[in-house]
Amino acid sequence: MIRPYELWIGLRYTRAKRRNHFISFISMTSMIGIALGVTALIVVLSVMNGFQEELRNRILGVAAHMEITGPDGRLNDLPALVEQVRQHPEVRGYAPYVTGQALLAFGSETKGGIVRGIAPADEPHVAEFGGHMKAGRLADLKPGEFGVVLGADLARSLGVFVGDKVTLMVPQGVITPAGMLPRMKQFTVVGLFQMGMFEYDAGLALIHIEDAQKLYRMGYAVSGLRLKLADMDRAPLLTREFAKTLQGDYYISDWTMSHANFFRAVQIEKHMMFIILTLIVAVAAFNIVSTLVMAVTDKQADIAILRTLGASPNSIMKIFMVQGSLIGVIGTLLGVLGGVVLALNVETVVPVIERVLHMDLFPADVYYISELPSKLVLSDVMWVGGVALGLSFLATLYPSWRAANVQPAEALRYE
Repeated sequence: MIRPYELWIGLRYTRAKRRNHFISFISMTSMIGIALGVTALIVVLSVMNGFQEELRNRILGVAAHMEITGPDGRLNDLPALVEQVRQHPEVRGYAPYVTGQALLAFGSETKGGIVRGIAPADEPHVAEFGGHMKAGRLADLKPGEFGVVLGADLARSLGVFVGDKVTLMVPQGVITPAGMLPRMKQFTVVGLFQMGMFEYDAGLALIHIEDAQKLYRMGYAVSGLRLKLADMDRAPLLTREFAKTLQGDYYISDWTMSHANFFRAVQIEKHMMFIILTLIVAVAAFNIVSTLVMAVTDKQADIAILRTLGASPNSIMKIFMVQGSLIGVIGTLLGVLGGVVLALNVETVVPVIERVLHMDLFPADVYYISELPSKLVLSDVMWVGGVALGLSFLATLYPSWRAANVQPAEALRYE
């Protein structure tokens, strides 16, 4: 418990005009260093949160929150499965699909890709292709007309445009006297989409689900059912719940399983950035050690007088802990304020920097995300502030302990 006089003297030492101005300079440097470190840490974590959310939204614009398939990659009882899942209160949408690999050929160009058969009326319930169409619409996919919607990069690599005809070759072959030949079918390009994810834009083709069933000889079966949930973060819990409650032999997966390595890598990178940038705060915080050591040397006569007036070693220690902690508190508060303001206005600050430097930091032809996203999370701010205050407090312990052990007789010998 800090007594009032200990707090008053500690604050007075902080405000007082010192004879040694170098101590004041180091104190100010420590304070600014802590503020800059905290600001940088909050902004970097906010930007990484923004990138993570932006990429997650783009991935889930194509991939479903949850997928249910059969043990052999086929669903023969789709109506019964739909009847079970549609009754769950957390299911917001569902859409059947057929998926398979294929080679797409146009002229002399051939590219491999994933073909997904979709129901154009149901697909908007689970995916966001409609908002990323560069040409055409999903509704242009009609059964029996064999139309195809290509990713923009896939279309560019093939050199096709809307209206061109591409040939799809699928692994299910046809046995002829000359041997096994791949099955081929011509499709007309009726649209192009660009989701901003190279994996999909360069390797995904959409066709009508009935055309896909004919192409892959699936009859009335489908590959699976894709679900959209009210809360994507509850997907792992609902996966386990459906595994227990669904009546039938199904394989259930969610988006955290299909992209686990990617999101784990992003999370590890965020943790490493937190550790690395915390070292900046630590360097600034431990400057407080040198500040207080010099302050203790400068104030030895004052310490001796306080001891002769009855102040205990603990009181002396608390006085200098107050002085050092104040530097950390002010630096942390300034850093938190600066970090929050900057993180909330990154979209405004970055264009200003681009104009000053006369360069485009995120050119649209290189980065799909042309603006720097930012998402401020309260828990990150609290963690950063807490770590900065903790390091500042730890930095005061040794100098304060040293001040508490000053002997009055030795300190006043040459006064």
